[in-house]
Amino acid sequence: MRVIGLTGGIASGKSTVAGIIAACGIAVIDADQLAREAVLPGTPGLLQITAAFGARVLNGDGNLDRAALAEIIFADASQRRKLEAILHPAIKKLATERLEELRRKGEPAAFYMAPLLIEAGVTDRVDEIWVVYADHETQLERIRQRDSVSRDDAEKRLAAQMPMAEKRTYGRIVIDNNGDLETLKERVVALCRAEKLLK
Repeated sequence: MRVIGLTGGIASGKSTVAGIIAACGIAVIDADQLAREAVLPGTPGLLQITAAFGARVLNGDGNLDRAALAEIIFADASQRRKLEAILHPAIKKLATERLEELRRKGEPAAFYMAPLLIEAGVTDRVDEIWVVYADHETQLERIRQRDSVSRDDAEKRLAAQMPMAEKRTYGRIVIDNNGDLETLKERVVALCRAEKLLK
């Protein structure tokens, strides 16, 4: 099975591209979804996070308070690394299980979508990398609209990540997403066809 890593910067449109790929009938595993599963109440992941960051990162119902945790990790790189050290092994376990499941089903290809594929050093999980690219101003504007934050906060979130100019150098394929949704759809479908991924 050909495993393609799909990554990109914050607000570059990774999820949108993944949605287009899934609509083409190609299997997509979303690392963010796995990360949510890894911290459900009762999981070892959530217990470790609570031990590391305290009860302030929990909601009243015992679920993870993502906003409270984001505030801590975006303000301090060492706290972000602490969180990643907990999450990455838990996500890896779930990813390995899902990929094995798809192999057993005989899927010819699967995409593994992970925002931190490169930064987390998990490129060995995939055969090749596709990068969804958006320029700095486009990312800023999308973050501000999506998260209702100031330009300053959006800049902080961008600064916490690998610059897109660097990230794009890792891609065997770079998908430009500075335009509109229709253009993106056409581009991604054409790419999947050219790469013989469509059934």
